[in-house]
Amino acid sequence: MKKAVQFSVTGNPPDVVELIDMQTPDVGPDEALIDVEAAAINPSHLLTLSGSYGVQPELPAVPGAEGAGIIREVGVDVTNVKIGDRVMIPPYSGTWRQQVVVKAEAIHIPLPATGDPIQMAMLMANPPTAWLLLKTVVDLEPGDWVIQNAANSAVGQYVMQLAGIYGLKTVNVVRREGMEDFITGAGGDICVVDGPDLGERVKAATGGAPIKLAIDAVAGEATQHLADCLADGGKIANYGLLSKQPCQLWPDDIIFREIDLVGVWLTLWIRRDSTLAERQAVYGELVGYIAEGRMGAQVEATYPLEQIKDAVTHAMQGGRNGKVVLTPNADA
Repeated sequence: MKKAVQFSVTGNPPDVVELIDMQTPDVGPDEALIDVEAAAINPSHLLTLSGSYGVQPELPAVPGAEGAGIIREVGVDVTNVKIGDRVMIPPYSGTWRQQVVVKAEAIHIPLPATGDPIQMAMLMANPPTAWLLLKTVVDLEPGDWVIQNAANSAVGQYVMQLAGIYGLKTVNVVRREGMEDFITGAGGDICVVDGPDLGERVKAATGGAPIKLAIDAVAGEATQHLADCLADGGKIANYGLLSKQPCQLWPDDIIFREIDLVGVWLTLWIRRDSTLAERQAVYGELVGYIAEGRMGAQVEATYPLEQIKDAVTHAMQGGRNGKVVLTPNADA
């Protein structure tokens, strides 16, 4: 028997998660057994536990949509992976557990044996989200400016790092003072605190440089604040709702300044808008950056499965500067 996290109802995340003993199923001829090394707790996971995410699993379910692990057993017909390989666990496999059995054909992303498994475990969702935001919304060229809010989030860190790799400059909006060193350490160019006069302060900080792309993880009033910073014809790419409020945008900006608001959701790109070859190319690029140390998210704490309620509570706290990550087999 192995340990796993399960939820049978939705609600307040720390209240609905429970630690159970789960029998690992036999490995079929086309399947692989993976020991889960690390699995992050993302905002989307918390929304799933609360019943508010765009895709909800049938219950009871094991949470967790990403992770890194080691192949421990393969079926007799499996040829694409072997025992001992480190791999990105296929999306939506339920990774908050010690072991998971998956179809081997769904394992598409090999990981370097020497890479940091905790950083590799955060590969599936946030790095490609940052890539989508920078590469698919607006045509950007080296030297262009991008502005984003929630800049100290994991996606925000990856946006800054990728922007640096691509030769872009970033204005990074945060919600509290004292974040300048964090933003500089993550590769950001300018750090500003959000507020109704954001447009004026950003114009002064950038010397009036035109900004074609704004990245919004907050929604509510923050969306309008970003619009105030954009050049006419610019786009706002929203990928989150940290404020739990609708995106606010003046009709004047939509009509007269031609500011567009678009949504970016990694799940659609994975399931509908990309081919396997395209996904492998993007993930391969990102794995290389992570292995080289050019990309990575700060980790504030790691927890064993036995402390799942504490881990989820920690992940829900505001003011964090790092991810909360589960290490299911750390003491195994």
